[in-house]
Amino acid sequence: MIDPARPLPATGTCFFTVRLQDCRSDLLVRRIGRLRQATRIALNAHPFRIDDIVVLPNAIHTIWTMPPADTDVSRRWGLLKAYFSRGVAPPAHRHPAAIRSNDKGIWQRRFWSHPLSNTEDIATHRNLIYSAPVQAGLVDDPRQWPHTSLHRALKAGTWTLPRQVSAA
Repeated sequence: MIDPARPLPATGTCFFTVRLQDCRSDLLVRRIGRLRQATRIALNAHPFRIDDIVVLPNAIHTIWTMPPADTDVSRRWGLLKAYFSRGVAPPAHRHPAAIRSNDKGIWQRRFWSHPLSNTEDIATHRNLIYSAPVQAGLVDDPRQWPHTSLHRALKAGTWTLPRQVSAA
C-alpha cells in the first residue's frame, strides 16, 4: 500500500495490483460490466487516467496517472471497490470478522502499489500487465485475453510485443 507520507513521483504515475479475497474466484471477469461501471463512477468522482490495465479473474494490474492536485489513490480504490461490491452478492463463506465489520468479503483490504519514476520503469510494468494473462496460464498469447489495454496499445502502435511475452 502507498505510504501516505511518501508523495507520488513527479509523474504522478503508479502501478497497482488489487486482488479479490478468494484467489480461486473468477468474479472480476464474470462481472466485468459491473467492474467497468464502478470504474467509470470512480473516474467521474475523482478523475485520474488509466494508462494500462489488465483484469484477471481475481486480480487487477493497472497503471494510473493522478492529477497533480489530487493524488489520493486510496479514495479512488475505495470508491471503485465499494461501487463494484454493492452490485455483487457476498461470498457464501466469509470470515466471522468480515461479517461483524459488515465487510462483504469480496476484496482484499489493501492494494499493492509501486510509484513509477521513469519511462523504463513504466515500460517494465506495462510488460508485466500485458503478459499477466500468459503468466497466469489463462492464454498462450496475450492478444487472446479480452480484458486488457494491450489491444488499445497495439491498435495505436504504442507497443510491440516482446518475444518472451507470447508463448506462440
